[in-house]
Amino acid sequence: MNLSFKPMPEENINELIEKKFYSSKKFAEEIEKTVLENKGMKYIDAIIFFCEKNNVDVESVPKLVSKPLKEKLKAEAMELNLLKRTSRAKLPL
Repeated sequence: MNLSFKPMPEENINELIEKKFYSSKKFAEEIEKTVLENKGMKYIDAIIFFCEKNNVDVESVPKLVSKPLKEKLKAEAMELNLLKRTSRAKLPL
């Protein structure tokens, strides 16, 4: 019996990883989509909803949060008085 190993092309490996595991870009896109589709839903709620829906451990989320998403979460937390407001001015959106 000849069991030879053929390595997969790198692009196929990357595609498999993207499908199996979330990248921070894909995670942020999913959260943004959830917030847009559910008027009034906060980013933190969207993250929890995503985790429950996809059986993702909430404690693994910090590794997936991109810088823009982190800034939105921070602004939302300040708005909800969960974080102290910074002295930086906030542009009206």
